[in-house]
Amino acid sequence: MSVVYSVDVEIRAPVRPTEVPDRVARAVEALFPTAEIEIGPDEVVATTHDLEGFREALFEQRILDTARSAFLDGRDDVEDADGFAFDLKKQAAFRGVVNFSVGSAAELGDVHVEVTVREPSVDEFVAYLAPETAEGDPIEDVEGVGDDAE
Repeated sequence: MSVVYSVDVEIRAPVRPTEVPDRVARAVEALFPTAEIEIGPDEVVATTHDLEGFREALFEQRILDTARSAFLDGRDDVEDADGFAFDLKKQAAFRGVVNFSVGSAAELGDVHVEVTVREPSVDEFVAYLAPETAEGDPIEDVEGVGDDAE
């Protein structure tokens, strides 16, 4: 089974006065290795069309149910109905760990991720990115899905 997807992902992370901008950029790169990153004095902004590295981290950490819930909850956080948004803890991201931020933002600010899905539907893409599980294992065979990612 193979699914082709087309997404636009924008990642934003604030750079606080006590932080080194390059380290904030490395935090973004750790979870989104194919992202094109622009480092500014107050914010790191990155874009990508590939979430395979992030998806692999979700599978490795076995947090698919948590991720799917965050993605579906984040549908209300974007103006475009064809997408979703979520926040990640910046310090965890620096270590290559996915840790969703809930509630108020961390003192250093969170990594904000906004995903616009062009193909397939948002629900189908979320099911690919973070499929439903039984006892932590994906219910459906998802091997080979997304091999043709753009």
